[in-house]
Amino acid sequence: MDSKAAESFDPNLIRFIMDKKTYTIGILSLSAVILFVANLIMPPRAAANFAVKDRDYQMISAAIQPGDEGVYVLDNRTGNMALFVYNPTARSLQAKEVRPIMAAFQNK
Repeated sequence: MDSKAAESFDPNLIRFIMDKKTYTIGILSLSAVILFVANLIMPPRAAANFAVKDRDYQMISAAIQPGDEGVYVLDNRTGNMALFVYNPTARSLQAKEVRPIMAAFQNK
């Protein structure tokens, strides 16, 4: 080093740069750990394998096609069964089919 470079050399400047790098690495490591832990304790996905039963109605959700879910509603008073499917373009539940419950058990 020449004499001018040796005179302008400031060890505090290098310490500041190293502290800034260390701080940045620490923050990035901490955020990586937080994201990893959040991925491990992620809540389970909703499963369509439950039924709701009352005196008058029964509701059962089921997979209709891969990626599609449907809700079967059985009316115990009238003996009808309806299938409702979510339509994402209309953003609503739409009745796909309504039949008597006994029609599901008849031979064709």
